[in-house]
Amino acid sequence: MASVSVANARKNYGHLEILHGVDIDIQDGEFVILVGPSGCGKSTLLRMIAGLEEISGGRISIGGRVVNDVAPKERDIAMVFQSYALYPHMTVEANMGFSLRLAKAPKEEIKARVREAAQILGLEKLLDRHPRNLSGGQRQRVAMGRAIVRQPQVFLFDEPLSNLDAKLRVQMRSEIKQLHQRLKTTTIYVTHDQIEAMTMADKIVVMRDGHVEQIGSPLDLYDSPANLFVAGFIGSPGMNFIKGQISADGPIEFVANGGARLPIPAHVPFTRGQQVIYGIRPEHLTINQGGAQADVTLIEPTGAETQITAGLGNVQIVATVRDRLALRAGDLISIAPDLTKVQLFDAVSEKALRG
Repeated sequence: MASVSVANARKNYGHLEILHGVDIDIQDGEFVILVGPSGCGKSTLLRMIAGLEEISGGRISIGGRVVNDVAPKERDIAMVFQSYALYPHMTVEANMGFSLRLAKAPKEEIKARVREAAQILGLEKLLDRHPRNLSGGQRQRVAMGRAIVRQPQVFLFDEPLSNLDAKLRVQMRSEIKQLHQRLKTTTIYVTHDQIEAMTMADKIVVMRDGHVEQIGSPLDLYDSPANLFVAGFIGSPGMNFIKGQISADGPIEFVANGGARLPIPAHVPFTRGQQVIYGIRPEHLTINQGGAQADVTLIEPTGAETQITAGLGNVQIVATVRDRLALRAGDLISIAPDLTKVQLFDAVSEKALRG
C-alpha cells in the first residue's frame, strides 16, 4: 500500500491544456473517487497516475517516489477498466493469473494467488469458464480479480460499473467497498455518477473543466459545498436554486426574482441588495407549516418518500417528504426551508457565502 500525491499536474495536447495544475493528496489506504461531468479531465488524470498518459507538467508520486518518467509496469499499480478487457480465449483462472505468468512468477504462487482472489470475489466455481459464459457482473469480478492477484500498492478503477444494469451497479458498489475494507489498498476510482461517489468514497474530488472544484468527505461536500457547481452536482434529487437578492430595506430576507420571499440564516455574511442564489435541498423543505406560497405541478410517489414539484414564483422547486400528503396538481401549498440547511451563493462568483 502507498500514498499518492499529485502536485500541480498539467496535461497538454498541443496548445490545448486539459488539466490546469491539479493538486491532490491521497493517504495510504484511502478510497478516493474522482467525480465530475464528461470531459472534466478525471479519466485523463487517472491515466496519468497509471502512466498511460504522459504528464505535461507537475509531479506525480506513489509511495513517496516520483513516477513521472517511470513505466506503467514499474509503478506497482493495477487498473480495472470499464470494458473488462478480458482475453476471450482464456479461462477465468488464466485471465486472473496472466500478469503473474508474464512476470515469471512460480506456478504454485500463481495458483495460490488466483485461488485466494477467487475466494474473495466468489469466483471459485467459475475458474474453468470462459468470459463468453459469464454475466456482466461476473466479468467485472474477474477483471477485479486480475488486479487483486498482483497485490499492487494502488488500485485504479476507470468507471468500472458503467456497462452494468442499475440493479447490478448497486450490488457491485457494495462489493467493491467491502473489498476495499478487506484489503485496505489505496484506491482511486473514476466515475461520473455522484451516487457512486457518495456511497463508496472516503474522500471525493469534484472536478470541472480540468480544475479541482472541491475535495472532502461525502458529507462535507453535501453539507458545505464550496460553490454552486458542487452544490448542484452532489445530491439526488439536486439542490433547488432560486435567483434573487437580499432585501434592500425593511426586514432582512431573500427576495426571489419572481417575488417570493424566504428567510435567510443569520450567520451568513451578506450586504443589503446583494444579488445571490438561494440553495435548499428538497429534503430540507417542509410542506404546509407556514412559509411561501407555491402551486403544486407534479406529485411523484416513490414509496418511502414523495417528491413534490411546485411553482414558487417563476421557478420550479422540488420538495421531498415522507408524509403521505393528499395533494394533487393545482393545489396551493406553503413551503418553508430549514434555516440551518440553507446555502447562499454569490450570484457573480457562484461561491458559497460562509460565516
